[in-house]
Amino acid sequence: SEQQQVTCYHHNDANNEWIVKKIRNKKSSESPESDESSESFNNKTDIEFIKNNDVIRLLHAKTGRNLHSHQVKAPVTKSQWEVSCYGNETVGDSNDYWIVEVYDDLNVKTDRVRSLTTRIRFRHKVHNCYLRAANVVLPQWGFKQTEVTCDKRNNPKDVFTHWNIERHWNDKLPPGGKSHYKSRFFNDFWHLNVAMYTTNNALVPDPDKDDILASSPRQWPIMEVGLRMCSWADNAVKYYLLGNPFVWLPGTASLVLYLLVLAWYIVRRQRQYRDLTPAQWDHYLYIGKVCLVGWFLHYIPFCIMGRVTYLHHYFPALYFSILMAGYIGDHFTSKLNKKFKDIIFGISYLLIVGVFLYFKDVSFGITYPSKEYKSRKWFSTWNIAD
Repeated sequence: SEQQQVTCYHHNDANNEWIVKKIRNKKSSESPESDESSESFNNKTDIEFIKNNDVIRLLHAKTGRNLHSHQVKAPVTKSQWEVSCYGNETVGDSNDYWIVEVYDDLNVKTDRVRSLTTRIRFRHKVHNCYLRAANVVLPQWGFKQTEVTCDKRNNPKDVFTHWNIERHWNDKLPPGGKSHYKSRFFNDFWHLNVAMYTTNNALVPDPDKDDILASSPRQWPIMEVGLRMCSWADNAVKYYLLGNPFVWLPGTASLVLYLLVLAWYIVRRQRQYRDLTPAQWDHYLYIGKVCLVGWFLHYIPFCIMGRVTYLHHYFPALYFSILMAGYIGDHFTSKLNKKFKDIIFGISYLLIVGVFLYFKDVSFGITYPSKEYKSRKWFSTWNIAD
């Protein structure tokens, strides 16, 4: 229809704000342009709370246009009607009218709309369709935001047609106390996890753009990539997200080595060899449960996500691999002379500190042209130098 676009967006800004208005009076429906504004009408009356089955208009605060739907197919979901913004305070038609249906309230049984706790549905007065925002992402012209439609189906349990008032202002009302908004823990737990899941899955890679920052999970354990931060101009201070190779790579190797040694011990135990005491064997298995399973649970989810991924997503799993590296080092040196063991660990500490100092500019800032850092580009896949 080329009317003002309406989308949903996973962040909070002023474009989320709407003004609740009465429907136009009889005179205005015959001549919308001569309508007496509902603002001046409300100033002559007391507070009226919105209740179940009330008919309202929603005026977009920033643009002054009415939430609107009509018999035009939605841009992506063709089986549903388009939702747009149309007209203004005085110009409009009956396609701007929405019937409020109270679905439920998290705290009390009521037919009145309360902010935060009441779930409501908006039914279009003319077309009997429901305002809906599912996980359908608009193309680039819609900035990859969520499509809003008017669904002809009436499914009260469709959570994508459930809405709530996040914030509300009215100078005639007293401030809302915290006691009015207490909610059940498991309800909040479920809601927040669904919100995080939905938001993460909405961050899909754009096939039309080459994202130099994005990387795939398979590249993280072998330190195949780094991540440029801030501007990369020659005269800018540049930062490059890159781990210490002498920490990162042994951590990954220790995970593989643990499994190989575990298999070796299991085979030998089947042949009645006892390389470890029962306490040592229990400790070895315990480390596997903590470090190996911990690494797996923090790494694998990113392999099955549809969202765009970056190097910093590996950091929680990285901690577990570092712990595993420390244990494997201790395990293989446990039978050595204490002095010799101290020498091995001392050399390891010196190497870690030395490698950090060698790459310190990526952390403290590269103040010179990045091409001068080319000699420290250990892997061809590091885009640290142009």
